[in-house]
Amino acid sequence: MALKIRLARGGAKKRPFYRIVVAEATSPRDGRFVERIGSYNPFLEHSNKDRILVDAERAKYWLSVGAQPTDRVVGFLANMGLVAKPERSVTPLKSAPKKKAQERVKAAESAAERAAQDSAKAAEAAAAAAAAPAPVVEEVVAVVEETVAAPVVETPVEAVAEEAAAETPAEPAA
Repeated sequence: MALKIRLARGGAKKRPFYRIVVAEATSPRDGRFVERIGSYNPFLEHSNKDRILVDAERAKYWLSVGAQPTDRVVGFLANMGLVAKPERSVTPLKSAPKKKAQERVKAAESAAERAAQDSAKAAEAAAAAAAAPAPVVEEVVAVVEETVAAPVVETPVEAVAEEAAAETPAEPAA
């Protein structure tokens, strides 16, 4: 009798819950099983300890007897350290990007590289400009100092306003 360690589906429609069971290879997925050794609830968060529950002692026993786990159960048992983690298969060449897609990727990479070089050159130019003394600023400072040191001269408008005030006689209080 060939034994499998596999998932048996339970739960409501669109709300699956799985039992990890040891069953004969010929029995239906949700049918007769030899022993239930754990559970798997895909709706719980990955960090939740109740997401995957497996009785490690019973799993070790059934593996020693010769039960073969399915791919999904192998992943659960590998995370527990009971079996070796399987290697991922290499992506076939048929699904690799074709010639034009590869050209677009290369063009995008070269454009990104050129943009990085241009930004580096701009940063260097800005640093050089900041480090060099600014002659325009020195000229502006000199003009401001001359203006502050010069005496204040009244404008003709102010002089006219003062003369008009002096010529108007004061009105006597009634």
